[in-house]
Amino acid sequence: MKKVIFGVALALGGIGLAGGALAQGGKPSIGVAEFKNESGAGWWRGGVGWELSGMLSNELASLGSFRVVERNKLESVLEEQNLAASGRVSAGTGAKIGKLTGAQYLVMGTVTAYEENTASTGGGLSFKGISLGGKKSDAYLAVDVRVVNTTTGEVDYSRTIEGRSSGGGVSVGVFRGGFGGALANESKTPAGKAIRAALVEITDYLDCVMVQRDGCEAEFGAKERKRRDSNKKALKLD
Repeated sequence: MKKVIFGVALALGGIGLAGGALAQGGKPSIGVAEFKNESGAGWWRGGVGWELSGMLSNELASLGSFRVVERNKLESVLEEQNLAASGRVSAGTGAKIGKLTGAQYLVMGTVTAYEENTASTGGGLSFKGISLGGKKSDAYLAVDVRVVNTTTGEVDYSRTIEGRSSGGGVSVGVFRGGFGGALANESKTPAGKAIRAALVEITDYLDCVMVQRDGCEAEFGAKERKRRDSNKKALKLD
């Protein structure tokens, strides 16, 4: 894994890249790589990794705190070099790719856990594909986030981010809106809501540790301790 991270970092690096990125308005220049999946999520299918990358890029761009590398440019460069598979790139090629993308940092996300539970609440009506009440659905999503400094190849920031959704009420068969591509059907589902929650949380975390740096780190530190404590309680040790 370290070889993969370092190879990607070299490809997006290049001499003097950090100084050039900061010179343009003082905003960190950031790119979001294709998300990976290590969970058993049923909604994960071809193309979802880059869809999540694009969605997070949009969230980051909307803040106005980052200079976000265009997804299409980043995607074509990374796929051309096949960095995710090989983790290798020559120094000359790395400098060239760095100039093409302009990314000072690369965000790498891996979905490590997904759980969904639907329980009956009693009652409920169903008419022509529309369900009213009668069930409650909860979803949980965990994403391991790493921010690689493309100049040094080091992981400058890392955190496990969680997204949760809970609710019931109206459920309409297939709802197309908000999400696109392979995730189009997940917009209003528990999975879709958990995904959105996680992406917003990732955006807030990156803004906190990379831009604001005003003490907000303590909030995310507390969330991380709570997550670790919860995991420890769930473990059964002999």
